Amino acid sequence: MGAGMARKARDGAPKAGSLLENPRRSTTNRMNRTLALVAALAAGIAPAAGVAQTAAPKPAAAPAAVAPQAVPAKIALIEYEQAAAATNEGERSLQELQKKYEPKKTQLQALAQEVDALKKQAQSAPATQTEADRASRLRSIDTKEKQLQRDGEDASNAYNSDVQEALGKIAQKLGPIVIKYVQQNGYTMLLNNTGQQGGIGVLWTLPGTDISQAIVDAYNASSGVAAPVPSAPTPTVRPRATTPTTPKQ
Repeated sequence: MGAGMARKARDGAPKAGSLLENPRRSTTNRMNRTLALVAALAAGIAPAAGVAQTAAPKPAAAPAAVAPQAVPAKIALIEYEQAAAATNEGERSLQELQKKYEPKKTQLQALAQEVDALKKQAQSAPATQTEADRASRLRSIDTKEKQLQRDGEDASNAYNSDVQEALGKIAQKLGPIVIKYVQQNGYTMLLNNTGQQGGIGVLWTLPGTDISQAIVDAYNASSGVAAPVPSAPTPTVRPRATTPTTPKQ
């Protein structure tokens, strides 16, 4: 699942976090976006257990626990962040954000060119320049560089925040569709490929394949350690009612 979608996302979708982004921060930004999108998927999965529910479902009783059992594995893999960005809605949102930040990008590029020009002037300055002139040039370069770094970080943070918010909204709506797809096509597990080293995470499993509680029960039975006695509830201390006194005449 998702091979063609992943290719479309990599090749055709606008790249999130590309607004003069510092390369050293790109991995962190991508990871933060992925965590946020996975959280959004979890929020989208919550109502997906009953895909046919109406927009305002009535409260239902908690589903009974499903006993774990071995089932033939059929695993689906999705690049969830890229899938959200590759949707028509995602591409439109990213294009709108690129357009929104284009003036700031142009401003930062102009400032970067100014810094480069000042550096070239300093390098080609005549040997006869005074120490005061040289120090003044260096101070000007340092001031401009700090401004460029500060403005660039502020712009990238704002851009990435907008991207995260835009794709997060799509991720919430994408979640139930993803779960419906894997359920209807007989998958037993859904994995998310974040694109990072070791970045494969489980997004969904077929009910009955999680053996966590069964392992806990088996360990408790073999260990012979009794369950702890539940703590007694703390009594609630209520203030004693006071009877108002009648002032003497």
